Amino acid sequence: MTSDHPMAPIALPDTRARRVLDTLLDGSGVALNGDNPWDPQIYHPDFCARVLRQGTLGLGEAYMDGWWKCERIDEMACRLLTHGLGERAKTPADRLMYRLQSGFLNLQSKARAYIVGERHYDLGNDLFERMLDPTMCYSCGYWKNADTLHGAQLAKLELACRKLELAPGMRVLDIGCGWGSFAEHAARRHGVEVTGITISREQARLARQRCEGLPVEIRLQDYRDLAGHFDRIVSIGMFEHVGHRNYATYFDTVAHLLDRDGLFLLHSIGSNRSDVGADPWVDRYIFPNGQLPSVRQIAEASEGHLIMEDWQNFGADYDTTLMSWLANFDAHWHEIADRYSERTQRMFRYYLSVCAGAFRARELQLWQILFSRGRPGRYDAPR
Repeated sequence: MTSDHPMAPIALPDTRARRVLDTLLDGSGVALNGDNPWDPQIYHPDFCARVLRQGTLGLGEAYMDGWWKCERIDEMACRLLTHGLGERAKTPADRLMYRLQSGFLNLQSKARAYIVGERHYDLGNDLFERMLDPTMCYSCGYWKNADTLHGAQLAKLELACRKLELAPGMRVLDIGCGWGSFAEHAARRHGVEVTGITISREQARLARQRCEGLPVEIRLQDYRDLAGHFDRIVSIGMFEHVGHRNYATYFDTVAHLLDRDGLFLLHSIGSNRSDVGADPWVDRYIFPNGQLPSVRQIAEASEGHLIMEDWQNFGADYDTTLMSWLANFDAHWHEIADRYSERTQRMFRYYLSVCAGAFRARELQLWQILFSRGRPGRYDAPR
């Protein structure tokens, strides 16, 4: 079955699973085989049973398998989450398994730190180059005064530089440097020296190419192995991979690396709840072993290590960023379709769409938090 689905959706059998799903969907504005662009069109008779049995994992895998399609998955996800189906869509077995795993195992230990790099970030630079903008930022743009993805990403990078009060000659550490977006911008436009670390070999390779000729060093390294002192530290879109068992270690590491008068900017997706779970589908297919922090978890872990100077939330901008990535992905997929499977295409479309819907529903946040070690004087954060 192709993703185009030339045939009409099937008439769903009147099963217990179908009746339960209809009851759950009642009042959400989403209907199976409905007429709205956010209504899923079903092409497999076992769809309802699979989703009822496996929750969000079954829903995502069924989409990857071609069992259903939807013109506006982002709107579908937003409506379902606003209706309160987010937690109910995670099966008790999924929640218990994650808690057991995270209770007995450090899912983000040094030995496991490179898994997400190998499984996601190393998937292919050609894919991410087509999905992202020329900065290769794989994190939320700042759309306050921007009307294009590229403009929003440049604005985000510059906002981070301004918050850090960069000056020529400063030594800057970039924890989770990705493809070198911040390192290149800060070195080229602010004259600083940057050390960037990543757990992705493909990111490191491309970042070194992009930063060639600049005072930038890119390392394939875990943050727990760092040493030295830096005037400024930045971490954009990496904290989501740290895990609750390592939060205290992370902030202790940053505090020891940061000079007394230094500043640290943490840019991270945030959760509304202090939980130790993860969405089963995202954990399996996109960001293995990831975990989103809450306000409380960040506050408790940083206490005693750093002083919070400023906390900004522009999570609504991630909706626009993700939809821009999806538009790029769709527009350029034909250029790389011969190198990736149709299942990979569906996986990325589903991931980008569902995440956009989650930010639209305000289920997820995007925080930029500025810390110091207690330097004297007042700090006024730019916006």
